[in-house]
Formats: sequence, structure tokens, C-alpha cells
Amino acid sequence: MSITKEFDTIAAISTPLGEGAIGIVRLSGSEAISIANKVFKGKDLSKVPSHTINYGHIQDPDQAEIMDEVMASVMLAPKTFTREDVVEINTHGGIAVTNEILQLLLRQGARLAEPGEFTKRAFLNGRVDLTQAEAVMDIIRAKTDKAMNNAVKQLDGSLSQLINQTRQEILNTLAQVEVNIDYPEYDDVEEMTTALMREKTLEFQTLLENLLRTAKRGKILREGIATAIIGRPNVGKSSLLNNLLQEEKAIVTDIAGTTRDVIEEYVNIKGVPLKLVDTAGIRETDDIVEQIGVERSKKALKDADLVLLVLNAAEPLTAQDRQLLELSQDSNRIVLLNKTDLPQVIETEYLPLDTIAISVLTNKNIDQIEERINQLFFDNAGLVEQDATYLSNSRHIALIEKAVQSLEAVNEGLALGMPVDLLQVDLTRTWEILGEITGEAAPDELITKLFSQFCLGK
Repeated sequence: MSITKEFDTIAAISTPLGEGAIGIVRLSGSEAISIANKVFKGKDLSKVPSHTINYGHIQDPDQAEIMDEVMASVMLAPKTFTREDVVEINTHGGIAVTNEILQLLLRQGARLAEPGEFTKRAFLNGRVDLTQAEAVMDIIRAKTDKAMNNAVKQLDGSLSQLINQTRQEILNTLAQVEVNIDYPEYDDVEEMTTALMREKTLEFQTLLENLLRTAKRGKILREGIATAIIGRPNVGKSSLLNNLLQEEKAIVTDIAGTTRDVIEEYVNIKGVPLKLVDTAGIRETDDIVEQIGVERSKKALKDADLVLLVLNAAEPLTAQDRQLLELSQDSNRIVLLNKTDLPQVIETEYLPLDTIAISVLTNKNIDQIEERINQLFFDNAGLVEQDATYLSNSRHIALIEKAVQSLEAVNEGLALGMPVDLLQVDLTRTWEILGEITGEAAPDELITKLFSQFCLGK
């Protein structure tokens, strides 16, 4: 059981700044209750039961004027998020009043919290490990229910449990090696032969490689599929964006070149976030502003995970259409033949066999786009089993890849006939790398950098 460390008392606004029903100013630390008591007019917060909410007012001790009518929540250590005493002051949700109360608490002895410092304290005090702390940010940033569920599972410790079990197995293997080296005369200790070492190493490697296979789907859940909608001007790209978003986000006219810049929006497709990028129509143009938009469109095409190429069924294929078909042929591409509600003129024999004929105007076959995305990214299996553990964090993925490389080095050494005791170095390195994922072996600089990316007040 970890012992809570002694820190100074921090304060921050934990709700988004702006108008709202409530605003919350949070205090955490050994002096949280005494500092709050200096400004809270109501019950003595040092005498109220833990995990209660108490009615009162906030007043500057140096002035008679009441600042706001509030509810103060008191939560005593260790049963709090930070494992410290926590007070949350629920104010009316205005910018001025929450800021004034925060400044008042700072004048009474609290320190302004750094970004992510509440969650950092939860980690340092043993309330969560590093993967769970990162899951907090993933929950905040989740754009779909599936992304949120994946983050919640990580917060519950599903990934941590898997990593910790693997580290323990590696430790057991290393211990066996040490026993056989130090006490070879013990007949009852299983001899760590080359064959057994190879068996264990391959077992660890298979487990980690299986975990890496979830990375593609995990990152999609976390970050979404970067989707570029491309096509020459006036084929219906912006209309398609508006249809998928179910709102008029892009300006739609019959004038070619209306979209001058790249428009980015997120849409939920069967629980998977698509980062839709409506690009300027790619064509030769003398308009300086439109030229910049066209160049950005080409970059969006290059960076996209998925390309939706829109063609006009009511017009013959143009040189620009053929160029776009060629440019996108090596991408994860879905070719959409729009305006099929009009008489068809386009030469379909030059189009891919899996082209989807749609009409944004009449909503024809729009659902087939979702089905094709599922085929391209999820092999028609959806997002695998509900209880699976997914890798979605780039830091975790990079460390797992390094751990696999260390295990491969062990296997290479075994193939070359190196003594088992010399291969302990690479196996120990694997154990250390996995410890960086959960924070067991993470350097202080990494921890500071990770929590600096959190929002203030979390």
C-alpha cells in the first residue's frame, strides 16, 4: 500500500471557462480544508463528515462583501482522486466569479496548479498508474462512445494488468536463470536450458505482438480516421460533408472554386470518429487564394488514412478526374459517383469495379459508404470483441515495439549459441521497457512531460 506524499496545496478551476450553470474551483492538499475555511461562510468545514456537500457563501476575509452563494464539497484523504484532502467549491458558472474565487484562494496560501497536476498527484500517490492517468485524458478527448469505452477500460486497469502480469512472468524467468547460475548444485531447481529460454521468450513475444495488432484499431478509436474528401470543383464534396455531418457546415453553390480552404470536422460512423477534411477542388487556377487551397488539398490527400474521391455522374470524365484516380490509387480509397439522380454521362468502364453510385441530394446509398469503411479498416468484423484490450496511445505502442525488439535480440542470441546468462541483459531490458508503460520505471522527465499535456484543473 502506497503512502501519500506531502505536497503543498494546489488550486485550479476544473470546469471550462465561460457561462454555465456551475463552475468548480478545486483545492487539493493538506491545507485544502483550512484554506477553504478562511473564505467559506457556513459550517466549519474541518468538522463536517467526509464526502459531504455544504451550503454557504464565499467572502473575502478582508472585506464584508459576499462574493457568491456556493456549495462546498469536502472529501478527506485517502478516499479521493489525489489521495489528499480535497475541497471543491461549486459556484455560479460565470467567468468573473470563478476567477475571483480562485484568486482569493491563492491569496490565502494555495498555489495555482500546473496542467494535469491533480492527476499527477493521483499517480505519485499510487492512486493510478501511468496508463490509467493517460486514460483520464483520453476520456476527456473521446469523440465517440467506443473511444470513451476503450479509455474507461484502460482507466479500470485492463492494460496495466496485462503489462504487470507479463513483467512478473519475465521476472520469474530471470529468477530461474539466476538460481541456476548461482546454485547449479541444486537438483530440484529446473535447469534453464536454451530450449526453455527460447520457449519463454517466444511466449512473451507472441503476447506483445498480438497486443501490437490492436494498435491500428486502438489508434482509430482514439484519434479517428483522417478522411480526405477530394474531387474536382463542383462535384458535390461539400454537399457530401454536410450530409455526413447532418448540418450545413460547408458553403454549397454552383460556382466552381467555392471551397477555398480545407474544412475539418468530426463525424461518428458506427462508433468510429472520422476526421472529415473537405478540400478545395483540385484544378489548375490563376486565383492565388484558390491555388493555396489546392496545394493544401494535395497535402490532405497525402496525409489521409482514407480518401473519398467524388466524381460527377452527369458529366464525362475529365483529365482532372483521371489525374485524381491515378493520384489516389495507392490509398485506402472509396470512389463515389455522385449526382446519379441526373442522367448519367460518365464513362463507367474507366472506374473501379467497387465504385459506389450515390446521390447526396436524394440520400441514395450513403449508408454503403459506412459499410465500405468497415470493410477497409475492420475486415467486416466491427471493432473486434467488446472485452479486448486495445493499444491506442502512441507512447505505449512505441514502447511495446522496443520490448519486442529486445525479445528478438534474445532469440537471435540463442540462435547464435550465446550462453543463457548473457542474454539476461536483453530480457531485463524488456522488463524495464514494459515498466515505463505503467510508470514503474518511467523517468521523472517523461512523467513531467506527459502531465504537462493535460488541461489545467485536471
